[in-house]
Amino acid sequence: MNQQKPSPHRVVDLLPGTGSERVARQHRLPRRADPHWDLHRHELGRAEEEVEPSPDVHFEAVVKLDQLEEIKTFEEDEEVLFKMRAKLFRFDKPATEWKERGTGDVKLLQHKDTKKVRLLMRRDKTLKICANHYITQAMQLQPNVGSDRSWVWSVLADFAEGEARPETLAIRFANSENAEKFKEKFIEVQKINAELEKADEVVAAASEAKEEEAEEKAEEKEAEGVKEEAKEEKKEEEEETDL
Repeated sequence: MNQQKPSPHRVVDLLPGTGSERVARQHRLPRRADPHWDLHRHELGRAEEEVEPSPDVHFEAVVKLDQLEEIKTFEEDEEVLFKMRAKLFRFDKPATEWKERGTGDVKLLQHKDTKKVRLLMRRDKTLKICANHYITQAMQLQPNVGSDRSWVWSVLADFAEGEARPETLAIRFANSENAEKFKEKFIEVQKINAELEKADEVVAAASEAKEEEAEEKAEEKEAEGVKEEAKEEKKEEEEETDL
Protein backbone atom coordinates (compact mmCIF):
# COMPACT_ATOMS: atom_id res chain seq x y z
CA MET A 1 0.00 0.00 0.00
CA ASN A 2 1.44 3.32 -1.02
CA GLN A 3 1.81 5.88 1.77
CA GLN A 4 1.15 9.52 1.07
CA LYS A 5 4.36 11.63 1.15
CA PRO A 6 4.33 14.49 3.64
CA SER A 7 4.02 17.90 2.09
CA PRO A 8 7.07 20.18 2.66
CA HIS A 9 4.71 23.12 3.15
CA ARG A 10 2.67 21.58 5.94
CA VAL A 11 3.55 22.60 9.47
CA VAL A 12 2.38 19.29 11.06
CA ASP A 13 2.29 15.84 9.42
CA LEU A 14 0.76 12.77 10.91
CA LEU A 15 3.11 9.80 10.94
CA PRO A 16 1.77 6.32 10.71
CA GLY A 17 1.82 4.55 14.05
CA THR A 18 1.02 1.24 15.56
CA GLY A 19 -2.68 0.50 15.36
CA SER A 20 -4.70 3.64 15.68
CA GLU A 21 -1.89 5.69 17.28
CA ARG A 22 -0.73 8.82 15.49
CA VAL A 23 2.34 10.92 16.29
CA ALA A 24 2.45 14.62 15.46
CA ARG A 25 5.72 16.03 14.14
CA GLN A 26 6.45 19.74 13.56
CA HIS A 27 8.47 20.87 10.53
CA ARG A 28 10.33 24.15 10.45
CA LEU A 29 10.12 26.11 7.27
CA PRO A 30 13.51 26.74 5.64
CA ARG A 31 14.73 30.35 6.08
CA ARG A 32 14.99 30.77 2.35
CA ALA A 33 11.26 30.19 2.12
CA ASP A 34 10.64 33.12 4.48
CA PRO A 35 10.37 36.38 2.50
CA HIS A 36 10.92 38.43 5.63
CA TRP A 37 14.28 36.70 6.25
CA ASP A 38 15.37 37.39 2.66
CA LEU A 39 14.56 41.09 3.12
CA HIS A 40 16.39 41.23 6.44
CA ARG A 41 19.48 39.57 4.97
CA HIS A 42 19.39 41.98 2.03
CA GLU A 43 19.22 45.00 4.36
CA LEU A 44 22.16 43.67 6.40
CA GLY A 45 24.23 43.31 3.28
CA ARG A 46 23.46 46.87 2.22
CA ALA A 47 24.31 48.17 5.72
CA GLU A 48 27.70 46.43 5.66
CA GLU A 49 28.46 47.97 2.27
CA GLU A 50 27.40 51.47 3.37
CA VAL A 51 29.32 51.53 6.72
CA GLU A 52 32.45 53.65 6.39
CA PRO A 53 35.63 52.77 8.29
CA SER A 54 35.81 54.54 11.67
CA PRO A 55 38.50 57.20 12.03
CA ASP A 56 41.54 56.57 14.23
CA VAL A 57 40.43 58.05 17.57
CA HIS A 58 43.17 59.02 20.07
CA PHE A 59 42.54 59.74 23.74
CA GLU A 60 44.99 61.63 25.93
CA ALA A 61 45.76 60.06 29.30
CA VAL A 62 44.41 61.99 32.28
CA VAL A 63 47.53 61.30 34.34
CA LYS A 64 50.88 60.73 32.72
CA LEU A 65 53.28 58.31 34.34
CA ASP A 66 56.15 60.77 34.28
CA GLN A 67 54.06 63.17 36.38
CA LEU A 68 53.68 60.73 39.28
CA GLU A 69 55.98 61.55 42.16
CA GLU A 70 57.76 58.87 44.11
CA ILE A 71 56.11 58.27 47.47
CA LYS A 72 58.62 57.97 50.30
CA THR A 73 58.02 55.76 53.33
CA PHE A 74 61.32 56.75 55.05
CA GLU A 75 62.30 53.09 54.94
CA GLU A 76 64.62 54.02 52.08
CA ASP A 77 66.99 55.59 54.63
CA GLU A 78 67.00 52.54 56.89
CA GLU A 79 68.62 49.12 57.01
CA VAL A 80 66.60 46.01 57.87
CA LEU A 81 68.15 44.28 60.92
CA PHE A 82 65.28 41.83 61.45
CA LYS A 83 62.20 40.77 59.46
CA MET A 84 59.69 38.06 60.28
CA ARG A 85 56.01 37.36 59.71
CA ALA A 86 53.76 37.69 62.76
CA LYS A 87 50.35 38.77 64.05
CA LEU A 88 49.99 41.89 66.22
CA PHE A 89 47.41 42.69 68.90
CA ARG A 90 46.71 45.75 71.05
CA PHE A 91 45.02 45.84 74.43
CA ASP A 92 41.82 47.90 74.46
CA LYS A 93 41.58 49.22 78.03
CA PRO A 94 37.96 50.49 77.88
CA ALA A 95 36.79 47.12 76.53
CA THR A 96 39.36 45.20 78.62
CA GLU A 97 40.14 42.85 75.74
CA TRP A 98 42.79 42.17 73.10
CA LYS A 99 42.04 43.36 69.57
CA GLU A 100 43.85 42.28 66.43
CA ARG A 101 45.82 45.01 64.69
CA GLY A 102 46.98 43.05 61.68
CA THR A 103 49.15 40.35 60.17
CA GLY A 104 52.34 41.10 58.28
CA ASP A 105 56.12 41.45 58.52
CA VAL A 106 57.51 42.94 61.71
CA LYS A 107 60.78 44.79 61.02
CA LEU A 108 63.57 46.27 63.10
CA LEU A 109 64.96 49.17 61.04
CA GLN A 110 68.19 51.05 61.73
CA HIS A 111 68.61 54.57 60.35
CA LYS A 112 71.72 54.88 58.20
CA ASP A 113 72.72 58.25 59.69
CA THR A 114 71.49 58.35 63.28
CA LYS A 115 71.86 54.56 63.78
CA LYS A 116 68.70 54.53 65.89
CA VAL A 117 66.47 51.46 65.56
CA ARG A 118 62.70 51.41 65.44
CA LEU A 119 60.06 48.68 65.22
CA LEU A 120 57.80 48.90 62.18
CA MET A 121 54.99 46.59 61.15
CA ARG A 122 52.60 46.90 58.20
CA ARG A 123 49.46 44.94 57.39
CA ASP A 124 49.48 42.60 54.42
CA LYS A 125 48.05 43.91 51.10
CA THR A 126 47.03 47.35 52.44
CA LEU A 127 50.52 48.04 53.91
CA LYS A 128 48.86 50.17 56.58
CA ILE A 129 51.10 50.73 59.62
CA CYS A 130 49.99 48.85 62.74
CA ALA A 131 53.11 49.47 64.88
CA ASN A 132 55.77 52.19 64.69
CA HIS A 133 57.97 53.13 67.65
CA TYR A 134 61.56 53.28 68.85
CA ILE A 135 62.75 50.48 71.10
CA THR A 136 63.89 51.80 74.46
CA GLN A 137 65.60 50.27 77.47
CA ALA A 138 62.41 50.71 79.50
CA MET A 139 60.49 48.19 77.36
CA GLN A 140 60.36 44.65 78.71
CA LEU A 141 59.22 41.66 76.69
CA GLN A 142 56.95 39.52 78.84
CA PRO A 143 55.79 36.04 77.79
CA ASN A 144 52.10 35.88 77.03
CA VAL A 145 50.12 33.66 79.42
CA GLY A 146 49.85 30.13 78.11
CA SER A 147 51.93 30.69 74.94
CA ASP A 148 55.60 30.17 74.17
CA ARG A 149 55.40 31.97 70.83
CA SER A 150 53.94 35.29 71.93
CA TRP A 151 55.36 38.38 73.69
CA VAL A 152 53.75 41.38 75.41
CA TRP A 153 55.28 44.83 75.97
CA SER A 154 54.24 48.41 76.66
CA VAL A 155 55.28 51.49 74.70
CA LEU A 156 54.85 55.11 75.76
CA ALA A 157 54.79 56.56 72.24
CA ASP A 158 53.60 54.48 69.29
CA PHE A 159 53.00 56.40 66.04
CA ALA A 160 50.89 53.83 64.15
CA GLU A 161 47.90 56.19 64.18
CA GLY A 162 49.95 59.23 63.16
CA GLU A 163 50.33 60.69 66.65
CA ALA A 164 52.11 59.43 69.75
CA ARG A 165 49.92 57.13 71.84
CA PRO A 166 50.72 54.80 74.76
CA GLU A 167 49.96 51.19 73.83
CA THR A 168 50.18 47.69 75.25
CA LEU A 169 51.05 45.36 72.39
CA ALA A 170 51.27 41.61 71.92
CA ILE A 171 52.93 39.81 69.04
CA ARG A 172 52.51 36.17 68.06
CA PHE A 173 54.80 34.13 65.80
CA ALA A 174 54.36 30.86 63.95
CA ASN A 175 56.43 28.93 66.48
CA SER A 176 58.50 29.33 69.65
CA GLU A 177 61.76 29.34 67.68
CA ASN A 178 60.76 32.47 65.75
CA ALA A 179 59.55 34.09 68.96
CA GLU A 180 62.93 33.49 70.58
CA LYS A 181 64.77 34.97 67.58
CA PHE A 182 62.64 38.11 67.87
CA LYS A 183 63.40 38.41 71.59
CA GLU A 184 67.16 38.07 71.04
CA LYS A 185 67.16 40.77 68.37
CA PHE A 186 64.86 42.99 70.42
CA ILE A 187 67.27 42.92 73.39
CA GLU A 188 70.24 43.54 71.08
CA VAL A 189 68.49 46.58 69.60
CA GLN A 190 67.70 47.88 73.08
CA LYS A 191 71.43 47.96 73.84
CA ILE A 192 72.17 49.79 70.57
CA ASN A 193 69.58 52.48 71.27
CA ALA A 194 70.70 52.74 74.92
CA GLU A 195 74.28 53.46 73.87
CA LEU A 196 73.09 56.00 71.33
CA GLU A 197 70.91 57.62 73.99
CA LYS A 198 73.91 57.93 76.33
CA ALA A 199 75.96 59.44 73.54
CA ASP A 200 73.16 61.90 72.86
CA GLU A 201 73.07 62.79 76.55
CA VAL A 202 76.81 63.45 76.53
CA VAL A 203 76.49 65.64 73.45
CA ALA A 204 73.50 67.43 74.95
CA ALA A 205 75.38 68.01 78.21
CA ALA A 206 78.40 69.37 76.35
CA SER A 207 76.17 71.64 74.31
CA GLU A 208 74.42 72.85 77.44
CA ALA A 209 77.78 73.53 79.10
CA LYS A 210 78.88 75.59 76.10
CA GLU A 211 75.67 77.58 76.22
CA GLU A 212 76.13 78.25 79.92
CA GLU A 213 79.72 79.32 79.34
CA ALA A 214 78.65 81.63 76.55
CA GLU A 215 75.96 83.11 78.81
CA GLU A 216 78.51 83.70 81.60
CA LYS A 217 80.88 85.46 79.20
CA ALA A 218 78.05 87.60 77.94
CA GLU A 219 77.11 88.54 81.51
CA GLU A 220 80.74 89.37 82.33
CA LYS A 221 81.02 91.51 79.23
CA GLU A 222 77.81 93.28 80.12
CA ALA A 223 79.10 93.93 83.65
CA GLU A 224 82.34 95.36 82.25
CA GLY A 225 80.32 97.61 80.00
CA VAL A 226 78.34 98.88 82.98
CA LYS A 227 81.59 99.62 84.83
CA GLU A 228 82.98 101.54 81.87
CA GLU A 229 79.82 103.61 81.65
CA ALA A 230 80.09 104.39 85.37
CA LYS A 231 83.69 105.53 84.94
CA GLU A 232 82.74 107.75 82.02
CA GLU A 233 79.92 109.33 84.01
CA LYS A 234 82.22 109.96 86.99
CA LYS A 235 84.86 111.50 84.76
CA GLU A 236 82.31 113.85 83.20
CA GLU A 237 81.10 114.91 86.65
CA GLU A 238 84.70 115.73 87.75
CA GLU A 239 85.29 117.81 84.65
CA GLU A 240 82.10 119.76 85.30
CA THR A 241 83.23 120.39 88.90
CA ASP A 242 86.63 121.77 87.77
CA LEU A 243 84.88 124.21 85.50
